[in-house]
Amino acid sequence: MDRLKNKIALITGGARGLGASIAHHFYKEGAEIIICDTNFADALNLANKLNGTAYKMDVSKSSEVRDVFKTISLKYKTLDILVNNAGINGFENRQDLLDERIKINNLQSKEFSQTGKINSHFDVTVSMTDDDWHKMIAVHLNGTFFCTREALKIMNNQESGSIINMGSVLGTTGGPSSPHYSAAKAGILGFTRATARELASRNIRVNAIAPGYIDTDMTSSLGDVKKIVKSATPMKRFGVVEDIAWAAVYLASQESKFVTGQTISPNGGFVMSQ
Repeated sequence: MDRLKNKIALITGGARGLGASIAHHFYKEGAEIIICDTNFADALNLANKLNGTAYKMDVSKSSEVRDVFKTISLKYKTLDILVNNAGINGFENRQDLLDERIKINNLQSKEFSQTGKINSHFDVTVSMTDDDWHKMIAVHLNGTFFCTREALKIMNNQESGSIINMGSVLGTTGGPSSPHYSAAKAGILGFTRATARELASRNIRVNAIAPGYIDTDMTSSLGDVKKIVKSATPMKRFGVVEDIAWAAVYLASQESKFVTGQTISPNGGFVMSQ
């Protein structure tokens, strides 16, 4: 308790899922919560429960991000923690691709369990439109940049702060049915390291969380391929949103005061690195 006492924390995409769990955990640790989301109704509902504030914000629109951060700056005067969590799975407007993904996922799982080999194929890249690609990059990578840029207009002056970017294990391993998502997440991890070097002299820390396979809406379309993922994970299960939230609490707190430019990856051993 009180690890984030009196800290001002802004979470993008905070209305549900991972973002909502992070908001809850920050609140329990004493932070004042600001939730930004395109779904204002859900954001406001959660903010009210946490005695916080909600703003409607599309992170892919730089002017909208600028206006919201300007309002926050005038109201709070300071910003201690930014969590760049807003994201999409890339299939929101492509039910055809999602249906095909589920079909192939299930087929590959069946093939693998019966023969130990996979003979069916994804055609995601060749079926992807320019808009599919640009939207993914706009929300994940551009959104992380836009929000970080505006947050720094506050943090640079106070010479302190913690920025937490949401990556993914797919940003390093790649995902066979999500090339645009993998590319965006890889970009976020590079951006994290670059800004960590830039901002260290101002005592602003920048880190990333790269979740493995977590039980959320975004992994619900994996179908029977979950069996393959679990078999390749030493802990033999998917994670839960709390696993990510606790990592965020650590990176936001003074417990990680000598940690910057790092990627923490709660993934059950699915990916192991340094």
